[in-house]
Amino acid sequence: MFLSLVLRNKVNSIPLTFTILSPTIQLKCQINNRSSQRRRRKTMHLTEKQRRVYQFLENYFHKKGYPPTYEEIRQGLGFKSLNAVYKHLRQLESKGYLKSEWRNKKRALELLPLRANAARIPFLGSVAAGSPIEPIEVPESIDVPESLLSGENNFALRVIGDSMVEEGIRDGDILIINKQPVAENGQTVVALVRGEATVKRFYIRNGHVELIPANEKMSPIVCKPSDVEIVGVVIGLIRSYRKKRL
Repeated sequence: MFLSLVLRNKVNSIPLTFTILSPTIQLKCQINNRSSQRRRRKTMHLTEKQRRVYQFLENYFHKKGYPPTYEEIRQGLGFKSLNAVYKHLRQLESKGYLKSEWRNKKRALELLPLRANAARIPFLGSVAAGSPIEPIEVPESIDVPESLLSGENNFALRVIGDSMVEEGIRDGDILIINKQPVAENGQTVVALVRGEATVKRFYIRNGHVELIPANEKMSPIVCKPSDVEIVGVVIGLIRSYRKKRL
């Protein structure tokens, strides 16, 4: 089963706007005053590691009904020391995602609603980081952090396979993609190659298109420009530590 005209048609049907949602969930450690609430609305982009910590805390709270301890965070994320946990929590705090008044409390985290910080974009199915597969028949939607978006022509696909694992794109990850027909050398793209879709790093060399995997066990795809159609450029990634998929 191949991802071809179906994906192209669904991408082309994406409207040029997205809907801002409210509220979404934000993490903090004690009830903030008005000034800290204003600061939370100006949250900064998270690195992949910081987003891992953020998502672990959120998932743990929803599953258990209470926040994790430092040791539970360390074990859950595989950190070698509690200092690493502290460092990442401090980084989240500095970016406005946490407000901490630890005072040696064992479980100090709380989840609070945050004003419009998420957007709803089309979720078009799955794309292979190895061999292509078919998208879902009926497009759905997914709520994503607004900070991951760029422009208004964004959509999401789930990754199947491990050909981009060395770039940090793993099986089951959700890619946020900006719909565009062109790409620059070195960008990670969703491309149709002779009607089959794949996720690879894009290059044009010596008059040929090279789609390079981020897995030393796999070979690049080399073809004529006329055989390749760029669907979009990957601009973000969401990783869930829950077993259930969309």
